[in-house]
Amino acid sequence: MRKDSRLSRMLHVLLHMAKHDHPFTSEQIAGMLHTNPVVVRRTMAGLRQAGYVRSEKGHGGGWMLVGDFESITLLDIHNAVGGPRIFAIGNEHDNPECAVERVVNAALEEALGEAEALLINRLGTITLAKVAGDFDALCNGIGR
Repeated sequence: MRKDSRLSRMLHVLLHMAKHDHPFTSEQIAGMLHTNPVVVRRTMAGLRQAGYVRSEKGHGGGWMLVGDFESITLLDIHNAVGGPRIFAIGNEHDNPECAVERVVNAALEEALGEAEALLINRLGTITLAKVAGDFDALCNGIGR
């Protein structure tokens, strides 16, 4: 699983967990995400350390949601699954002596810094309960 897609993929998994009252194995989650169960376990470990999920071994075991959807934000999940990088774009440092590169990098750093601050602030205001509610509204609106 690519680092830049961890947040959306883990939100996908957490919403499935919220809608079902049974544990999901790493293999089931890997199937949802089209990745390897080892990658799932590694990523879910961050959510477990943050107290948002727990895992049980053995028959009938798997990953279960334990956090409070009303208080967990998208920023919390981002941080738990390996933040801190928000954007996949960045500066070039091929020729640090080049004046053009330095000026371009300075302009990009300022713009990216401002955009990142805005996005981090916004992610901190959106709870998993809000996303789950949006999902329910969408499903109810299309007759599912």
